Amino acid sequence: MTANTLFYIIIAIITINFIKDKVIDALNAKHFNDALPDDLKDVYDDVEYKKSQNYKATKYKFGIITSTFSVILTLGFLLLDGFEYVDTIARSLSENPIIFALIFFGIIMIGSDILTTPFSFYSTFVIEEKFGFNKTTKKLFVIDKIKGWLMMAIFGGSILALIIWFYTITGKNFWLYAWALIAIFTLFMNMFYSKLIVPLFNKQTSLEEGHLRDQIAAYARTVGFKLDKIFVIDGSKRSTKANAYFSGFGSEKRVTLYDTLINDLEEEEIVAVLAHEVGHYKKKHIIFNLISSILLTGITLYILSLFISNPILSKAIGVDIPSFHIGLIAFGILYAPISEITGLVMNLFSRKFEYQADDFAKNTYQSEPLINSLKKLSKNSLSNLTPHPAYVFMHYSHPTLLERIKNLRK
Repeated sequence: MTANTLFYIIIAIITINFIKDKVIDALNAKHFNDALPDDLKDVYDDVEYKKSQNYKATKYKFGIITSTFSVILTLGFLLLDGFEYVDTIARSLSENPIIFALIFFGIIMIGSDILTTPFSFYSTFVIEEKFGFNKTTKKLFVIDKIKGWLMMAIFGGSILALIIWFYTITGKNFWLYAWALIAIFTLFMNMFYSKLIVPLFNKQTSLEEGHLRDQIAAYARTVGFKLDKIFVIDGSKRSTKANAYFSGFGSEKRVTLYDTLINDLEEEEIVAVLAHEVGHYKKKHIIFNLISSILLTGITLYILSLFISNPILSKAIGVDIPSFHIGLIAFGILYAPISEITGLVMNLFSRKFEYQADDFAKNTYQSEPLINSLKKLSKNSLSNLTPHPAYVFMHYSHPTLLERIKNLRK
């Protein structure tokens, strides 16, 4: 296969993926104005449902603009030899393969982020503001952006540098060392993300003593689940949308509740949400997802090792001097269809796990408080309650609200 043929395959992958996404998005948009099923008619009143429809339509139209800009930017960069241009700049600043690779990705990442920041700004301060969700200040927006760049530079840069170093020393066997590195990093992040990273962006406080904490502790005892670390995060400083999540293992396991969740739900509904999260832990879903992620990473790195040294990868995207970092870009695009398939499979598992966690909550606590909490959370986030099945299949990691309610009422 020639570099020219591979170039056209890359263009085709990007184009077909874009068209596929737009078709599915359009199918989904046709259902925005569907009548609500009987089980969901109490989620919205007429005024609220109209607001939900407007929100979905606004997000859909804006999504067309942002995704079109992104694909045009990517195709233009390929057609105009943008990667060659940036690679030349990086090489002019250093002869060290690790340093100029970091400079190359730094230029690409920061340049891309700068170009897309206006869209992010508009989404936050116009769309989310219009529908009453945004609580972020412009100062916080900028601070978050800078912190995000620093985190990417520190963690992303360090991991990339080590992987390239492994490659220069071990050649094709680099994937084993890279896999071990990423596996250790993934385990570390799963254990300590909430403890070390979240405080850089949000304030976390231990749930205060009182009736809610007593109810949570009482439930935890009934299912033999030790839960000492219950934290409240100040999600309200960025958005009115609510969430809760479980993280860590062993002595580091903790549940984090958004303050918006506590404000939006009744106490028994909060306990029901926690029962669902405990269900994920009890059913070993967190372990499954962690192991699956590490295994998929290993498979991807092994496949990468088979092709990364082939100069055709670099030449396919217009770069004459072969290198690891350029090959990585080309491989990432070519691997996208496989990555999407594995993503679909993981979503199937995820939706199955959500049913199992709901069943656990239903069997160890109550179903109606969980149903009520799901309805409230959907209402408060103006969720789409009538998505197209194809859109659900492609994008949803959770079953639809209607499917979850039907399962909970069995």
